Amino acid sequence: MPLELVTLPALSDNYTYLLHDSDSGDTACIDVPEAKPILDELSLRGWRLTEIWLTHHHHDHIGGVDDLLAVHDAKITGAKADRHRLPPLNREVEDGDRFEFGGEAIDVLDVSGHTLGHVAFVAKGSGYAFTADSLMALGCGRLFEGTAAQMWDSLQKLAALAPDTLICSGHEYTQANARFAVTIDPDNPDLKARVDRISSLRDNNEPTVPSTLSDEAATNPFLRAADPAIQAHLDMLGAEPVDVFAEIRARKDRF
Repeated sequence: MPLELVTLPALSDNYTYLLHDSDSGDTACIDVPEAKPILDELSLRGWRLTEIWLTHHHHDHIGGVDDLLAVHDAKITGAKADRHRLPPLNREVEDGDRFEFGGEAIDVLDVSGHTLGHVAFVAKGSGYAFTADSLMALGCGRLFEGTAAQMWDSLQKLAALAPDTLICSGHEYTQANARFAVTIDPDNPDLKARVDRISSLRDNNEPTVPSTLSDEAATNPFLRAADPAIQAHLDMLGAEPVDVFAEIRARKDRF
């Protein structure tokens, strides 16, 4: 059985995730924008929090850690490269590392670009990838610290996962991302259909994440920089995909 996944909204447009193993009773929280929604959900379900996994150092992903630790004695996992900007870590990880949770292997990927030291946690057995602000629903994170080449390389690592992987990203940015995506890939019927689905979900105040990797591969322009139709639309036919990606990211920054 897959590990149980709970998606929780936090702050104004963040998401945090709980991952629960019913056999052991262990529960992990992936990123802590604020403590209250996490504490409320744990109390509602009668779960104990045993682990916290942090993807990167931005305050809207770690700001609630101290308040959460005041109630639950959880162990913290985060990137060794980012340890100087994270709460004190009990387990330091880097690209290619693997640890166990709930009898399942959790793979660590360095997905730098948005920040340096940003990591993703992948539970392949259950089919979850916690990508935070690297690969996002119809988007990717702004390049605050890394380069376009670094982010493109990070996205390729994630794109290589199984198509049915759930991409558990960090924000409810999807509708805004969709408005941009159609300017890059205007003739994509899969994108047009997804835009309609997104509008329906948001009209009902429902989340648009997690999303499937297959949906991202079909509609997310940041994964599709090698697509000839997108390249032609940008007058970059035959260009290196990383250069096309850099152009798409630059356009999004100005959008």
